[in-house]
This record gives sequence, C-alpha cells and structure tokens, in this order.
Amino acid sequence: VQLQASGGGLVQAGGSLRLSCAASGFTFDDYTVGWFRQAPGKEREGVITINNSGDSTWYADSVKGRFTISRDDAKNTVHLQMNSLKPEDTAVYYCAADLVPPRHYPPPTSAFASWGQGTQVTVSS
Repeated sequence: VQLQASGGGLVQAGGSLRLSCAASGFTFDDYTVGWFRQAPGKEREGVITINNSGDSTWYADSVKGRFTISRDDAKNTVHLQMNSLKPEDTAVYYCAADLVPPRHYPPPTSAFASWGQGTQVTVSS
C-alpha cells in the first residue's frame, strides 16, 4: 500500500489549494481515505474523510463549508479542495487509508493503517 500526497504550497489567506493523494499497490475503492494535518507543536488531527463508495464524508468543524473531499477511483486518487484558506490551516497535510472506516469521529490516527508522506500547506496573512 502506497500513498503519495501532493499539491501543497504557499498561498495567501482567502486563497485555494487542491491536494491530491495518489494510491498504488491495493484495491483503492475498497478503502476509506482521510486527510489529517499537523501544525508545529500540535498533534496530528483529522480533517476530512470519505468512505470507499464516496457517499459518506466527515468534516472537522474547522473546515466545514471550506474544504471538500472527492475521489476518482478510476485514477486511484482522492482530492482535497481547500477554499477560503486561513492562516490557522497552515500545517503538514497527510493522507491515510484503511479498509475499515473509523468507528469514532474525529478519527484518531490509529484508525488508519496506511499513510502517505506529508505535503506542506502554508497560508500567509
């Protein structure tokens, strides 16, 4: 199982970024996928998840109305569209996948067995 996150960068407050998580080595459409983020000095936190069929999502309160998750199983990719970015969104963003959906929300990091490397998102004020 391999996950590759990309799309991070530097953006001004109010701007947008689109992160992508490309998967390989497994049957992608069997897996729930999540995005987590970790700001300096803080614990990694769940941001958003999408189930294997794409019809169920969870959003952290802090990103509701601004972030959207979608999946393209034909391309083994999940996208995280981030709009109206705020300086407090600055963090390293990680994608993760697991066969079993989280039992609790916000999901703990232990709910996901497979992780990609992080991609840095920096939002300037």
